[in-house]
Amino acid sequence: MGIVGAGAVGQTVAASLVTAGLPERLLVVSRRPGPVQGLAADLQDLAHTARSRSLVEVGEVADLHGCDAVVIVLRTDFKNTAERDIRRGGAAANAPALGELARELRGYGGTVLVVTNPVDLMARRFADVSGCSRVFGIGSNLDSARYRLLLAGYAQVSPELVRGHVIGEHGDRAVVCASTTTVGSRPVAVSVRAVVEDLQRRPALIRNGIGRTRCGPAGAVLSTLRKVLGLVDGIEELSVPYGDVYLGIPLRFTGGQAAPSLPSLTRFERLRLDSAASSLRDAYAQLPALPERIAT
Repeated sequence: MGIVGAGAVGQTVAASLVTAGLPERLLVVSRRPGPVQGLAADLQDLAHTARSRSLVEVGEVADLHGCDAVVIVLRTDFKNTAERDIRRGGAAANAPALGELARELRGYGGTVLVVTNPVDLMARRFADVSGCSRVFGIGSNLDSARYRLLLAGYAQVSPELVRGHVIGEHGDRAVVCASTTTVGSRPVAVSVRAVVEDLQRRPALIRNGIGRTRCGPAGAVLSTLRKVLGLVDGIEELSVPYGDVYLGIPLRFTGGQAAPSLPSLTRFERLRLDSAASSLRDAYAQLPALPERIAT
């Protein structure tokens, strides 16, 4: 496997992969030589002390073509001053770097997981530029996991008994599928509105406490990799093509192959999903164009 990005989220994702011993070989790639060398050394220490089978090496972008899966966690240096649509705050800054990476990975035949925010826009940009057929965005699966966890707390049951999805945009326009949510195979008997309000507050709670969400995305990546690589079957809510945009929908994985598994939606939920798609369509049109390479 390869991971692109040596920042706070990249470090946590890489550490989770090594601790789990998921990749036999993990290539760590970054444009910044100091951080990537340091991260690789730290991960090598982790692999040894945790008795992990993972061999960690510093790699180049070209080396990623030999990987079964690539996780993109790059983040350019920018200050996010957005007060609304916070996850979209890095769109203009991250799009050129992600587009350039996609250009270098044209023809890659493995699976790509995009974690970089705004993930729905960045997953689409990577897919459009690279032409890769297996590009998934991480985001709605974390939203869904949080929703189920919070709902389980309200209902005082194990999260394993909760079935429900959060779909659409990983951001302010996320759509909670309350109409098909069940607890122990029964309709929800608690206030979904209270759960949704807690769900909306949770990212700010994490940011205010530790600066950036790290562990949740790492867990989502680990869970998704096990499914896309065919190690286990199950459902993940991932950002994939929906009409002419990318947004989160449930996918059922069987032997590593994904099939859409969108639940029945009420008219209100469908309208919200279509509204999210429309907003993402407009936002994508505003992304900086990828500059043409100058022949040398």
